[in-house]
Amino acid sequence: MAFVFRAALQLIGLSLSLLGWVLSVITTYLPQWKNLNLDLNEMENWTVGLWQACVIQEEVGRQCKDFDSFLALPAELRIARILMFLSNGLGLLGLLVSSFGLDCLRIGETRRGHKKGLLILGGILFWAAGVAVLAPVSWVAYQTVQEFWDETVPEMVPRWEFGDALFLGWFAGFSLLLGGGLVDCAACFSQAAPASGHDAVAETQTQSPYLENGMADPRV
Repeated sequence: MAFVFRAALQLIGLSLSLLGWVLSVITTYLPQWKNLNLDLNEMENWTVGLWQACVIQEEVGRQCKDFDSFLALPAELRIARILMFLSNGLGLLGLLVSSFGLDCLRIGETRRGHKKGLLILGGILFWAAGVAVLAPVSWVAYQTVQEFWDETVPEMVPRWEFGDALFLGWFAGFSLLLGGGLVDCAACFSQAAPASGHDAVAETQTQSPYLENGMADPRV
């Protein structure tokens, strides 16, 4: 029963981590980190991501333009690029490492200590990947709030607001943290202890009532 519960915990944790990693990759390339709705022209919306800015017009559709220079970007977007790449790499490495530590995988099943260490390392990598997602997403959200409530900007000037990518990034980060926690919890469960030598001999004698010469024991 403990083995089934531990295996289920491992699979749930790995599935949540996989979901968080996929969402973090999507968040990295989505252009909807910040949105701008123009009150004077409701048919035109602007969005900004880590790689490009887009304008959505009702008649023309979506038109996007890549940023020309990395150094010309605001500090939060530059750091966000680096941390999102770091998160994607750590998440992928965590998936590979923790996969080899699963109980359902036959590779290395005789080395329980090594498999447990792989699970713990995978969980730590998932935590690091989750933090690397939450940090830039939260920073961009904080800067957006600061600019939105900036009293030095006239009220008639349009303000940037949260984009869909921020909410997706928060969900990805918490999925990675939760998945890593479940993977590490599963690694903490003790493995089933093998039968002692005396019990193993007694069980063998009970199940195989034969003499050394292959003849059946007349006492059985």
